[in-house]
Amino acid sequence: QVQLVESGGGLVQPGGSLRLSCAASGFTLDGYAIGWFHQAPGKEREGVSCISISDGRTFYGNSVKGRFTISRDNAKNTVYLQMNSLEAEDTAVYYCARGDHCSGYVWDYWGQGTQVTVSS
Repeated sequence: QVQLVESGGGLVQPGGSLRLSCAASGFTLDGYAIGWFHQAPGKEREGVSCISISDGRTFYGNSVKGRFTISRDNAKNTVYLQMNSLEAEDTAVYYCARGDHCSGYVWDYWGQGTQVTVSS
């Protein structure tokens, strides 16, 4: 059974950091892309970052470049999103999803999401 489970969200002050985890089970990461998305209240879901597991290429949305870093640990079958210099605008539910490649539009499995709230 394919599952993606996010963790690591929480409440943080502006300028703070969080590390999100996306633990995969029921499949191995190799050969897939794992994307992070977020959705703020009243807004559409949008892509934040993606990693191509096979070659390690990474991609970032313009709003998070230089602040967020995506990485993977193949041994733990887990993808991470290190978020630094957090801003109020980063407040959202963060989801990870599995896809064939980062430039694709088909994401076939999603996690349940983890809430990130940036507030003083």
